[in-house]
Amino acid sequence: MRIPILVACLLATASFAAPARAKKKAAPPALSHTMKNIDGKDVSLSAYQGKVILMVNVASKCGLTPQYEGLQKLHESYSDRGLAVLGFPCNQFGGQEPGSEEQIKAFCQSKYGVSFDMFAKIKVNGDEAHPLYKYLTSEKAPIKEHGKIKWNFEKFLVDRSGQVIARFGPRTKPGQLAAAIDKALGPKGKK
Repeated sequence: MRIPILVACLLATASFAAPARAKKKAAPPALSHTMKNIDGKDVSLSAYQGKVILMVNVASKCGLTPQYEGLQKLHESYSDRGLAVLGFPCNQFGGQEPGSEEQIKAFCQSKYGVSFDMFAKIKVNGDEAHPLYKYLTSEKAPIKEHGKIKWNFEKFLVDRSGQVIARFGPRTKPGQLAAAIDKALGPKGKK
């Protein structure tokens, strides 16, 4: 008869002694990927949660390549308020990103002074598209426009909670995104 009481006491003591384990909240789909950065290091996109993110598929030899300048200006203007610009080089459109990661990085820094986060080359369309872009272009992404990426410099805006809130076509210049970015960032002073 004393054994059940002893077991009950041990169980009660063990439940008090065991540390409470907080359940880790899963990252939202747009931030649930680990990507290689331009230097080949793994980066979990969940590290950007809490920021407003502008994801752009980029290329160095495109008629739209001068948009790097506008993307850098957005980075400089808004990063202190919580904007993260992420560049994803892609060679699927007219072979306009043929270089290696080292060449892409050198070009972006020397020609446009790019200091926002750049990643390794990926595919954004087709069966070999990176899972991030498969999600961004799917009907699962909570935006109006779905479907394949049309060309270099297509842009996706992600809010602080990790939800995709807007998609902008390649010809939409970075400066034209200021109002949408301001709205997503919220009042000045908030990071």
